[in-house]
Amino acid sequence: MPEVVFSVDQGKSMSEQAVPGHNRWHPDVPVATMVRPGSDFRVECREWTDAQIGNNDSANDVRDVDLSRAHMLSGPIGVEGAEPGDLLVVDILDLGPVQAPQEFGDAPGQGWGYTGIFARENGGGFLTDNSLGGTATGEVADRIAREGARTVPARENGGNHDIKNFTRGSRVFYPVHVNDAKLSGGDLHFSQGDGEITFCGAIEMGGFIDFGVDLIKGGMETYAVTTNPIFMPGNVEPRYSEFLTFIGISVDHENDTNEYLNATLAYKRACLNAVEYLKKFGYSGEQAYLLLGSAPIEGRVSGIVDIPNACCSLYLPTAIFDFDVRPSSAGPVSADRGMAAISS
Repeated sequence: MPEVVFSVDQGKSMSEQAVPGHNRWHPDVPVATMVRPGSDFRVECREWTDAQIGNNDSANDVRDVDLSRAHMLSGPIGVEGAEPGDLLVVDILDLGPVQAPQEFGDAPGQGWGYTGIFARENGGGFLTDNSLGGTATGEVADRIAREGARTVPARENGGNHDIKNFTRGSRVFYPVHVNDAKLSGGDLHFSQGDGEITFCGAIEMGGFIDFGVDLIKGGMETYAVTTNPIFMPGNVEPRYSEFLTFIGISVDHENDTNEYLNATLAYKRACLNAVEYLKKFGYSGEQAYLLLGSAPIEGRVSGIVDIPNACCSLYLPTAIFDFDVRPSSAGPVSADRGMAAISS
């Protein structure tokens, strides 16, 4: 096992760790430790809500989650010699749930995980949430809170991409924008579909990531990788040979509006078409929605040239079902699919 350079006590909040995490991108967030190019190391992580979700049969925790303390990352890990203009080469050597001696417990990743549907109004907390800037204090902490960018969205430095193929064996080339590069990680998923469509669109967990790092000096200009990283998927990504594919176009059927080349709407329509189809087999709408968020579906932009309609497609692997989900002359067989946990 590689050396643990950022450790997490899963019984404590990220703000209470010996070295707190951070939920802002800012040049002044202090490095937690330094590593050398060519080294391998392990980073331990908390689940993205800071373990506010309990292992129970109620969705009240999802309903009541405080997003003001969400999405704290482990790090930053400084890389010796990294300067703006370099490319940071990051290999994901391994990742997984929480390891011994903390493998069982109350926090997601300690032998269990979850997925959920978050109310749209509960996303508003991202605009006014509490800042955590690692070990920064005083005026520096105030500046990070005032100027820092949230870690929640994908950004030019990498950020929260939520790409399901971004897993063990992947190699990522990150543009370096600050001295020491300041690599951080977190928000681990046990499984996820393309698009993470339910906001909490995955099986969420805490756990660990084993990284290997190196540098390509001046690589941003050499390879024209200046605004976003590029990556090579690993060979353990989910691979299926048969799919049932749903199509969506940029027409909003709720208000009969045709939107010009709106790929987001097109993918939404593909997802909704898949939900309605799965309901014929006995799933509730919520179950179907959660399934599409946490199962390894494939989402594709299939057409953005034939104006006015963008076309997106959702590829649903048929092998994830223990019954035949394909259309046939016999019709769908509806059965009791259990029920999802709901809030009181």
